[in-house]
Amino acid sequence: MKITLRQLEVFAAIAAHGHVTRAAEAVALTQAAASMALGDLERQLDRRLFDRVGRQLLLNEAGRQLLPQAQEVLDRVRDMEAPAPGPGAFLLHLGASLTIGNHLLPPVLGELLRRYPQSQVDLKLHNTEQVQADLEAFRIDLGFIEGPLGNARLRHFPWRQDRLVVFAPLDHPLAGGTATPGDLARATWVVRENGSGTREIFERALGNLGLTPNLSLELEQPEAIRQAVRAGLGLGCLSALELEDPFRAGWLAPVETPFLKLDRELQIVMHPEKFPGAGIQALLALCGVDFEGMEATV
Repeated sequence: MKITLRQLEVFAAIAAHGHVTRAAEAVALTQAAASMALGDLERQLDRRLFDRVGRQLLLNEAGRQLLPQAQEVLDRVRDMEAPAPGPGAFLLHLGASLTIGNHLLPPVLGELLRRYPQSQVDLKLHNTEQVQADLEAFRIDLGFIEGPLGNARLRHFPWRQDRLVVFAPLDHPLAGGTATPGDLARATWVVRENGSGTREIFERALGNLGLTPNLSLELEQPEAIRQAVRAGLGLGCLSALELEDPFRAGWLAPVETPFLKLDRELQIVMHPEKFPGAGIQALLALCGVDFEGMEATV
């Protein structure tokens, strides 16, 4: 066997980072050593794995075919190296939409680390679109998303139910009342950015009524949206989880919209070729997903 684990590790790191320099730092090698490992791997396979665009390396078709196989080998080796006997130790890389990461995952991860105290979790918060992109590139092990699945290749497990709520500042005529479709058409809106699951559900709900929102601001962070609405810059629409505190404190008010379909399903997503190591299975079990006995939706 000519291919080494180090070569596969370097290849996977370059696929994740897009540059040899950052990949070398991630695997604790010099840039020259990382470049040599990639070159040796490509010579042994007799094919290029990346397209060179300036200083950036982008996976080509051969590289995309190899990446799941390389990642599975590396995952299995890491699983074998986990300490035993006793509680397992693992490193999990997770991605989550903002609402899930801020409100639902912390207690789950707290329980996970209580049960497996030697383990580590790296959680990155992005919008739904970016979480799926990170899964596709094997930068994360599991994703938690709020919006519709945009990548049909990914496995997805139903997790929890959530709903969006339209809200207004206290001095708005609709605050605490019930809106009509005409009210929403005339309103200005402060919304999440494109690629956000919240934005997609919101626009789909209005689109089903033939409405196009008049956008005032697009913001990435729910807190920024809450404060912009509080300042009178428009109506907002966020998860009920994001609005519990301001509603209770009395500085924002709900707007009833019984004609809008704002319910949504929160999902756990996973690359179909990702090896389900001990950490993945432990987290899925805590989330109520029977990985062994349940067929994921694909």
